[in-house]
Amino acid sequence: MELTTVWFLLIALLWTGYFVLEGFDFGVGVLLPVLGVDDDDRRSILATIGPVWDGNEVWLIVAGGATFAAFPEWYATLFSGFYLPLFLILVALILRGVAIEYRGKSDSPRSWDRAMFLGSLLPAFLWGVAFANVVRGVPLDADHEYTGSLLTLLNPYALLGGLATLTLFTLHGAVFLTLRTGGDLRARSAALAGRLAVGALLVGGAFLLATQLTVGKAATWVTVAVAAAAIAGALLATLRGRDGWAFTASAVAIIAVTVTLFGSLWPNVMPALDPANSLNVRDAASTPYTLTVMTWVAVIFTPLVLFYQGWTYWVFRRRVTGARVGA
Repeated sequence: MELTTVWFLLIALLWTGYFVLEGFDFGVGVLLPVLGVDDDDRRSILATIGPVWDGNEVWLIVAGGATFAAFPEWYATLFSGFYLPLFLILVALILRGVAIEYRGKSDSPRSWDRAMFLGSLLPAFLWGVAFANVVRGVPLDADHEYTGSLLTLLNPYALLGGLATLTLFTLHGAVFLTLRTGGDLRARSAALAGRLAVGALLVGGAFLLATQLTVGKAATWVTVAVAAAAIAGALLATLRGRDGWAFTASAVAIIAVTVTLFGSLWPNVMPALDPANSLNVRDAASTPYTLTVMTWVAVIFTPLVLFYQGWTYWVFRRRVTGARVGA
């Protein structure tokens, strides 16, 4: 297997990990004003992601850095053409991080709750818009320069993609809260997760069907079916009170959706509306020496990072209760 293919797969893996882990962070933030009926509830909700949210964002940093190093042409075209949406995502992520850290130190926590909501809602929606445009194709010239505008990115297919990721991440957050909380808060999270699963199945199904009919491959029909089955499985597991299985199913759904997008993208990394101007993995890749060095670094350090993050989740695996948060 060529190193260009290896690094395309690794970058797809990094984005998959980011969406699975950060996805429930986004969902928790979006649901904060919905499920947080009082301050104790809101503190419990934020406590579920407090020890892990910043570690989850590392996946985004590594994905961006890997793209810059392995496929600099892809990075340049993507960030120049999608500058404003990516800038809005960055601002929202900063706002969310500040809200998490400063809420407990403020005399007006509700203001930070609103910041948390907005800082979670925007990325959950805009990541779907961005990836939908990448998969669908954007106007590029012969030098792979983006020639469209912001309104070009806000096409119906991309907006549907944004709604799909927003709905799916919100479902993931509801299932995560069902797994990590207890009492009345858990019961309300479970009830909401059931309704969100139906919405995710309809909106996500419409987006994946549109993807398949426009740019999909024959093999990605399998991942589309897996995504639909996983969302249905999350709903069934939630109704039966199998919280761990419900969370696993929602994670599988996100994995299947991400694999569908990257599978539809291959062998391009930045398709153009004019296929002659599309940027593929070979044209966008760094030199073989650079890819070789990066591969050895990834082989050595990736298991260490995975072990450390897995250990963190194991340490903070117990359910969050009002009594424990108050203590």
